[in-house]
Amino acid sequence: MGAQRNNHRNPCKVTSHDATCGTPTWIGKGLTCYCFKRKGSYERICINLTPSQEQKLNRLKHRMKIYFDPSRSDHQEALKVLWYTTYPDQPLHGLISEQWKEMGWQGRDPSTDFRGAGFISLENLLFFAKTFSTSFQHLVKKLGGKRATWEYPFAVAGVNITFMLIQMLDLDAPKGRTFVRAVFLQMLSDNEWAFDLLYCVAFVVMDKQWLEKNATYMEFNDILKSTRAQLEKELLMDEVLGIEDMPSFSLLC
Repeated sequence: MGAQRNNHRNPCKVTSHDATCGTPTWIGKGLTCYCFKRKGSYERICINLTPSQEQKLNRLKHRMKIYFDPSRSDHQEALKVLWYTTYPDQPLHGLISEQWKEMGWQGRDPSTDFRGAGFISLENLLFFAKTFSTSFQHLVKKLGGKRATWEYPFAVAGVNITFMLIQMLDLDAPKGRTFVRAVFLQMLSDNEWAFDLLYCVAFVVMDKQWLEKNATYMEFNDILKSTRAQLEKELLMDEVLGIEDMPSFSLLC
């Protein structure tokens, strides 16, 4: 769990004659802030980035731009690491094999499933597998709850979750204008692994909702939408200052 911090975010210092809350406010030299209501009082969140935030966001965006390249030895190695982290006692017969379907890839060649989110989606899966191995194993092997007869494919679901988070956090935009993005960037400035941690939370939230709604594969997109709504709600809670503060973080083992 993260260290205890001040119970308030770091709002910009503004004066009483600033523009009405809910609209962009220019303060000083190009500093853009928004404000919104939380528990009866208004709080301002800065949209323009500090140097530290910009540096860490640029590193995250660089990760997002890397396509999965099956000809690269480091990408091949990452796939092998994912396999042996998931199935340590099961030899892998090749990077193109029927075995990959067991993990929830669509076909014999998992490299074809990375088109939507790129190499970062594989990095997210590896982070999940190594950081929260118990939760990862429960999900990949569908050990918890009453499972549907037509389950979602684990690995492909993971790629979709990465893509959903990129959209939710407006990370593709040169200048995002959402509260959720601004709050996340403050978290990223404190913890460079905030995106990967949020990915792990998103996966367990998605699976929990899947079980609660007794969903089938045809309802996967609806579950993904409700997962996004739950994450957005938690990120904007007063007491949530980091990913570890999110109520759903407790679902991870």
